[in-house]
Amino acid sequence: MTTTDTPATPATLAGGTLPAAAVEVHGVHKWYGTHRVLDGIDLTVRPGEVTVIVGPSGSGKSTLLRVINHLEKPEIGYVSVNGEPIGVRRHGDGLKELSERAILTQRGRIGFVFQNFNLFPHLTARENVAAAPFATGRLGKRQAHELADSLLDRVGLADKADAYPRQLSGGQQQRVAIARALALRPGVILFDEPTSALDPELVGEVLAVIKALATSGTTLVIVTHEIGFAREIADRVVFLDAGRIVEQGPPADVLDKPRHERTREFLSRVL
Repeated sequence: MTTTDTPATPATLAGGTLPAAAVEVHGVHKWYGTHRVLDGIDLTVRPGEVTVIVGPSGSGKSTLLRVINHLEKPEIGYVSVNGEPIGVRRHGDGLKELSERAILTQRGRIGFVFQNFNLFPHLTARENVAAAPFATGRLGKRQAHELADSLLDRVGLADKADAYPRQLSGGQQQRVAIARALALRPGVILFDEPTSALDPELVGEVLAVIKALATSGTTLVIVTHEIGFAREIADRVVFLDAGRIVEQGPPADVLDKPRHERTREFLSRVL
């Protein structure tokens, strides 16, 4: 049984619109040693919004994504999804870390697609996608496999269900990773440079799947260096530099008419 009032079935999990979630980043600071990676980030992503984060290497983009689902713990500040703090709970005037089990439960509501796919090499595509809904007890094995087949079909890989990651191209592996992220029906999906590890001719097949998700009303937060893709898909573009949000707004403003000199300098180098 899912958290909804209807039983979990492959149809209800794989089809239709995912439950859109709001994401709020509250005053987040993050250090690695003496290096400040995130410097007071405040960000709100509305339900169903596609937010694309751009910026130079080392600006904190990937770290910000990892903080959102608590793969990285901020030194100051916190993240909430639909009003629920992630990785912590309010304790008096402060915040207290949740147990790892509780954090894993929360992460089940936040999909994450990594740069380098992170598929289990010893599992088939079907088994990779089915693993989380089966391991969490949301579905039995047969239902989890039926769900996986539905999701693989959704990303154009119905004929690759029995293939192992080593038998798939990079683009196909990333599409399996997207199907896996969808398997727990998350309220928000985070994409960390989803095409950066792909050969140029494989980029389009992955971007097409993400575009389809964007039009379905799913809440997406995407870190990418594909500026043309950002212009096409984003409701809002956030430019991050040196761990700070320099400017944000509709793509027509940030990418075509940036107000800040640092944004103009960055775009002049990548366009």
